[in-house]
Amino acid sequence: GFFYIDKTLFIREWWERGDAVTLITRPRRFGKTLNMSMTEQFFSLRYKEQKDIFEGLAIWEEEKYRRLQGTYPVIALSFANVKERDYRNAVLRIGQILTDTYRRNDFLLQGDLLTEEEKKEYGRVSMDMPEVVATMAIHRLAEYLSRYYGKKVIILLDEYDTPLQEAYVGGYWEELTFFMRSLFNASFKTNPYLERALMTGITRISRESIFSDLNNLKVVTATSDEYGNSFGFTEEEVFASLEEYGMEEKKADVKKWYDGFNFGRCMDIYNPWSILNFLDTGKLAPYWANTSANGLVGKLIREGGRAVKEAFEKLLMGDSLFVPIDEQIVYSQLDYNEYAIWSLLLAGGYLKVQGYEEYDPQAAVTAPRYKLALTNLEVTLMFKNMVRGWFSGNASDYNDFVKALLAGDLDSMNGYMNRVAQTAFSYFDTGKQPDGKSGTERFYHGFVLGLMVELEDQYIITSNRESGYGRYDIMLEPKKPGMDAILIEFKVFQPKMEKTLEDTVKTALNQIEERQYEAALRGKGVLPEQVRKYGFGFRGKEVLIGEYRRQCPI
Repeated sequence: GFFYIDKTLFIREWWERGDAVTLITRPRRFGKTLNMSMTEQFFSLRYKEQKDIFEGLAIWEEEKYRRLQGTYPVIALSFANVKERDYRNAVLRIGQILTDTYRRNDFLLQGDLLTEEEKKEYGRVSMDMPEVVATMAIHRLAEYLSRYYGKKVIILLDEYDTPLQEAYVGGYWEELTFFMRSLFNASFKTNPYLERALMTGITRISRESIFSDLNNLKVVTATSDEYGNSFGFTEEEVFASLEEYGMEEKKADVKKWYDGFNFGRCMDIYNPWSILNFLDTGKLAPYWANTSANGLVGKLIREGGRAVKEAFEKLLMGDSLFVPIDEQIVYSQLDYNEYAIWSLLLAGGYLKVQGYEEYDPQAAVTAPRYKLALTNLEVTLMFKNMVRGWFSGNASDYNDFVKALLAGDLDSMNGYMNRVAQTAFSYFDTGKQPDGKSGTERFYHGFVLGLMVELEDQYIITSNRESGYGRYDIMLEPKKPGMDAILIEFKVFQPKMEKTLEDTVKTALNQIEERQYEAALRGKGVLPEQVRKYGFGFRGKEVLIGEYRRQCPI
């Protein structure tokens, strides 16, 4: 009695491709777990009597697959809940999952299928088992099941990369990758009892990290053509569901909010979670993007350097990036390689591919270049809310600062900005460069993004663009006539060159004048008296703001 979108032909495509080990990456809430459950119940001998659940579906139309259903031993696991704070607890959680899998197959202990020594080995699988036992557990269970049924085993591993993402955030990446490499090698490489294996996740972890020994691995990412419409809803499926629910008039709005995911050449894919919630509520809202799973993404952008934040400015303004993408995520590079960040955002579904440049072996760039943009309105709103959240700890002071800036109230700007900096400065700084310059830069570019979000209806806000004889820090260009334009320059106190923070502010203001940063505004017809110029001096978390006066610089 429910509306059903049939994805069972995924089974046929996977089986007929014949790959020994397949890894499919898709963003979260795109039906990965549901497809894995479907695959398990189709192939597993446990469900051979439940043929009726596939009757009437696309896969059941072919006699070949009706005969194939329920004919293989299947080991199905999920690492979705391995979200531990340290290495020891992560291994314990994986041990718990392996133990539960063994318990579901306790029938293997009956009779004399296993030797007494093998039964002892079976019993050693427990939550706190030695790591050497844990890394061989899937391999040995495959051997026992293969011997019992007289057939090789299908292994399904859902959300394989969740423990690894948590390890990066928790600071135990190196330890866990060594463990996972051993586990995957035993399960998928040196396993003569394996018929096929299927893994899903959000990211493609680099081969060097955990897949170095797997030469039988077929990787399918967001840019691959395989399984293009198997995960997520196509536009045809979405529009059919809207018609079924009597919401035909909402098609354009739904497309604007939720369309934009592309998998290879398969365009116009929608996130199922958002569509299901919209059908349920009838309200357009950021369902998929509005979850706690965005923590890593927010951290990378917030703590990212100048180039990352400036690129993110372009994305928020609706522009595109043209950057090299290596879809093998190297987590150890995320702290300093901006391209690794864009690769992660693409894998996570936050960015979509608008174009592609073939790899040129003669070029200096060693990875293909992609034209990327924010996926859709839902994702754009999610990022804007994320930026607002950066200042949520002092939202009142930040909002009051914005009001004071618009009103030209210099005294209030100084008071509010110092309170904002005291609270938010360390939030942006990774603390890896103790001189304070790195933290100041991260803070002020985060501050720019905050201004963009709060004032987007009144100003076009840009940073680090050429004007006159240099590049200004921030320009607020009014969208409506009669409003003042605003130029802002940031400077960090230099004790070898400046005696006071007032000197730092004077340096910033003089630079605005000497390099004629207002030239771009004059070219658009903005009069000199309509341009306000501010210098921000930073000394640690202390801020001093000065305004340029034509007769007196401060």
